[in-house]
Amino acid sequence: MKPIPHLVAGLLAATLALGTVSTVQAKTPADQLIVGMSMINLLSLDPAAATGLDVSEVNANLYDMLLVQDASAPDNLVPALAERWEISDDHKTLTFHLRSGVKFHSGNELTAQDVIWSLQRVLKLNLALASTWKAYGFTADNVEQQIRAPDDHTVIVELARPTDPMLVLNTLATSPSAFILDKKEVLKHDKNGDMGGAWLTTNAAGSGPFVLNAWRANDVILMTRFEDYWGGPAKLKRVVMRNMTESQSLRLMVERGDLDIARGMSAPDITALSSSDKVKTQTVQRGTLYYVALSTKQPMFADARVRKAVRSLIDYQGINDVVMPHYGTLNQRPMPLGLPARLDDPGYRLNVEEAKKLLAEAGYPDGFQTTIRVLAEPPFINIASSVQSTLAQAGIKARIVTGTGTQVYGSMRERTFDIIVGRGGGGAERHPHSSLRTLVYNPDNRDEAKLSNFQGWRTSFYSPELNALIEKAEVEPDKQTQLELYHQFQNLYDEQVGAIMPISQMTDTVVIYHDVVGYVGHSAATTRYKDVHKDR
Repeated sequence: MKPIPHLVAGLLAATLALGTVSTVQAKTPADQLIVGMSMINLLSLDPAAATGLDVSEVNANLYDMLLVQDASAPDNLVPALAERWEISDDHKTLTFHLRSGVKFHSGNELTAQDVIWSLQRVLKLNLALASTWKAYGFTADNVEQQIRAPDDHTVIVELARPTDPMLVLNTLATSPSAFILDKKEVLKHDKNGDMGGAWLTTNAAGSGPFVLNAWRANDVILMTRFEDYWGGPAKLKRVVMRNMTESQSLRLMVERGDLDIARGMSAPDITALSSSDKVKTQTVQRGTLYYVALSTKQPMFADARVRKAVRSLIDYQGINDVVMPHYGTLNQRPMPLGLPARLDDPGYRLNVEEAKKLLAEAGYPDGFQTTIRVLAEPPFINIASSVQSTLAQAGIKARIVTGTGTQVYGSMRERTFDIIVGRGGGGAERHPHSSLRTLVYNPDNRDEAKLSNFQGWRTSFYSPELNALIEKAEVEPDKQTQLELYHQFQNLYDEQVGAIMPISQMTDTVVIYHDVVGYVGHSAATTRYKDVHKDR
């Protein structure tokens, strides 16, 4: 990383000094946004390699996409680098028309070559985010043919296999891999054919409303306003993001005005601020679901009656009322709330007597012993404790086994678990297929298939009928027929008692100092700061 200029270093020092005085309230500068958040999972800024919600919010302010989801109405897609786009009559081709006069931070003018190179680069590097595009049939071998530019202002994306083009458009509007890079600037830093990967780990080459000045890992990020931004300059001059992992510190500093925005605060600390007139909260719904997953490789859970008994031994309402405030909201379907295709919740509730009857019919009148694997952190451990307690009411003795993410989800990927309390689902795409493919689809149930990206495969739950409905609905061009197929799917999933039992849909609550205006959290974690300012 380049040495930090004296001016930037001075700004960092002044910013970091905020919050060190405990007896005097020190409001943040009027022209700066100071954000407190955890950066421990922020390992790279490279859009081809950067995973996680935190880096998405950083890159959303450094880069642009072809189109974006409207933060206030995520089902609406609005133009960004592309002024407009068309879907061909056969649903096989997307054509994007780029706006003129867009400049990168380097001063280079953006062209269609930058766009196609950025998207092709993801597959050619074959890093974590390449799987997003492989799911649509794109590969390193075919991507140059499928994503091309007939001229400097037009981009053509020819679908590599049949799919709903709206699903691809939503991916282009939300995926961390869809940010557009300055090809010329990045290739100046190519080393041994890495397409600038090493340099982009700690640097940026975008066209977004802010320019990256400094990133100190697990410390601080500094961005300044890009005066030549195509959408007009941002209202604030600078954004400073500070690494803060202690919830109580975030709570103290945002309440006294040393932070403008606090992210990642624990539910008890958010609740404690609910009566303060110094702050306000904003809750954003994410696309992922908290769930109880059963492995149908285990003989007892291979029996649908036992799965149904477990489904009747979850205190859905109690968990959502007591455990999930500021973490999630009740959802019992394997797709996100708010989608037109989603049916109302089926109304599952704790019913111990029904569960005992089902267990007796299945040959387990006295229950059985099992294990629940779970992360040792809220709300996961709290959900697991509730499930352990209610399972016991029907004679199922479940021992809780805590572990790290690698241990818990590793056992799920290896299909060596009994029960897991976890979180997963589709990305931010506002489309049922995104979640159903992730949570239910299992085209090959053999162990050697190793389809670990499919959580349905991880549970060993295999239903040819559900697979067929997922595949048919994905490519159905008629929206009403597609809607009916998704309704059929949900009813059949209920009847077959799927192995992943959704409990709650993830929410993310941000605490904001009262004089901050224009902050609109995005469900895709691509929150943009361009229009944020302070009412002073």
